[in-house]
Amino acid sequence: MSENKDPLANIFNVRSPKNVHDFRNILEEAVEVTGANKNLPEIGNFLTEVEISKKDDHSLTTDIHVPKGEGPFPILVYMHGGGWISGSPKTHRKICHRFAEAGHLVFNVDYALAPENPFPEGFDECLEAIRWVVDNALEYEGDVDRLSVGGDSAGGNLAAACAATLTGDIKVDIKKILLIYGVFDFATMAESIEGDGKMQEADLMVEMMVGSYLGADRDENTLSDSRISPIHVAEKLPPAHILCGTLDGLITGSKLLAKKLSEHGIQNEEFYYENMPHGFLHFEEFFPEARQAIDRMVKFLSN
Repeated sequence: MSENKDPLANIFNVRSPKNVHDFRNILEEAVEVTGANKNLPEIGNFLTEVEISKKDDHSLTTDIHVPKGEGPFPILVYMHGGGWISGSPKTHRKICHRFAEAGHLVFNVDYALAPENPFPEGFDECLEAIRWVVDNALEYEGDVDRLSVGGDSAGGNLAAACAATLTGDIKVDIKKILLIYGVFDFATMAESIEGDGKMQEADLMVEMMVGSYLGADRDENTLSDSRISPIHVAEKLPPAHILCGTLDGLITGSKLLAKKLSEHGIQNEEFYYENMPHGFLHFEEFFPEARQAIDRMVKFLSN
């Protein structure tokens, strides 16, 4: 292994993305090169690209990871990461297989990506997917009374925003939420890419993501919209499991959200993994902490 123990960073350091299309290709290649989806655990059944609805230019679909055994199964609706511009159920297949291996019926949502579909399209599709899961759960032996949502990075942002929005919904009752190195306050991210005009490579990639999702002319009102920065409606979130690596720049936002939840009396638990980079859950072969983190999330969902 090289001196830098972050497989994803190593790949992006070798080939810096020039545009969104390039970013997507690099991420997909990284999953293949690192073997992130190899040796998938055995589960009961796996369905790909199940259509939720048809749009003008694409379909909203979900992969479904079915546990072994007989239901009804607890449900996890999962939103993948990728900076709102990349990623797919395929890039996050193994993570969702792990939850299914542990007995959860997982819906891995393929929501619309920016810049082709900027905010609020991806957010709205995640809301639509959660509602569809509730309406169709019985077909896959899912138990809507044990419904959780979760996501990593951009998916953590979408999961938190959706959970807060659906609070009080007469049909959707989200019991718990998994927030995996997520983005909860866009103002904090904006500050990291402002300054003297000299952006580092990492900052340029962040601007590519945020600019694609929210537009280059976003203002303070946009950044404080609770559908974008769910930290502003922390009091509406269900009990949460929050995790991040100590080498991840998003750790500050994770800690701030946990503090807000505690101030509002909302049950939450925090785990910060020493020397772990952003995205470490993808790399079980590199990081034993990845399985440790998944086991802790499964325990949280099961209690």
